[in-house]
Amino acid sequence: MNALDEILADVERALPGRVTRQASSAALTTYRCGGALTALVRAEHDDDLATVATAVRHRDVPILVVGRGSNLLVADEGFPGIGILLGGVFDELHIDSTSGRLDAGGAVALPVLARRAAGAGVGALEFYVGIPGSVGGAVKMNAGGHGRQTDEVIVEARTVDLDTGQSAVVPPAALGLGYRTSSVAARTVVAGAAFQGEPDDPRACAARIEEIVRWRREHQPGGQNAGSVFTNPPADAAGRLIDVAGCKGLRVGGAVVSEKHANFFVAEAGATARDVYALICQVRRRVADATGVYLEPELRLVGFGSEEVQR
Repeated sequence: MNALDEILADVERALPGRVTRQASSAALTTYRCGGALTALVRAEHDDDLATVATAVRHRDVPILVVGRGSNLLVADEGFPGIGILLGGVFDELHIDSTSGRLDAGGAVALPVLARRAAGAGVGALEFYVGIPGSVGGAVKMNAGGHGRQTDEVIVEARTVDLDTGQSAVVPPAALGLGYRTSSVAARTVVAGAAFQGEPDDPRACAARIEEIVRWRREHQPGGQNAGSVFTNPPADAAGRLIDVAGCKGLRVGGAVVSEKHANFFVAEAGATARDVYALICQVRRRVADATGVYLEPELRLVGFGSEEVQR
């Protein structure tokens, strides 16, 4: 029995029924392709994260916090480590419609947060309706859209460091929030966060929600995709540069650049993670050749070796 098997055996004994061996990443990501995780642990309360932390502490075990998989691509060869998926209490959302404060678990889906806040008469969070991620992912990536970002509405985050087992309440200033980035470490789980909205008329909130939904349906593709593949360079848009480079409709295997929005790559039926990755690399090269701009991935790429797509 190797070290990882020993660790998993310990976790399985402590969390019976919550560990899945050889869990498909395709079932966990919006691209619906990719290899297996050696194991997936479903954490439903703080004690579960403490159990994982105890098992992996001081051990060189790869950890992958999965979230809703809306910004993740795992190589077809898989991930040789432990994936963590939050549920249970981490999917709870509490709204104070008087103050406009929301306390959300890390697993809460952002569209759910936006709609429930709007229904309770809390505005300023409507932009989350168009982001298919989780609260944890929003903090880690400083998710945003429609002119707003997480750093504008977050009050605090609650994190759990799997290397120490320590839980902390972290103010925004200590999160290192920048454009699609933060200082949250790979082996730190965002267990929850608090947000400050604005008390408002539920009908006005609902109208803004529906306008965002309408805009996204009109301008962004459906199907199996992970939203924006590349971050926008300063004072420009990745989608515009990809279009200028003539990449709309470009295809590698079952992966294709959307004709509707060039920064969205769609994985068609039968596509592999290798198809998507090869398309990312090819688009990046073409944009660099055509414009001199090297686009940086927003998508999290796991298991692709040297990762040619990175500079």
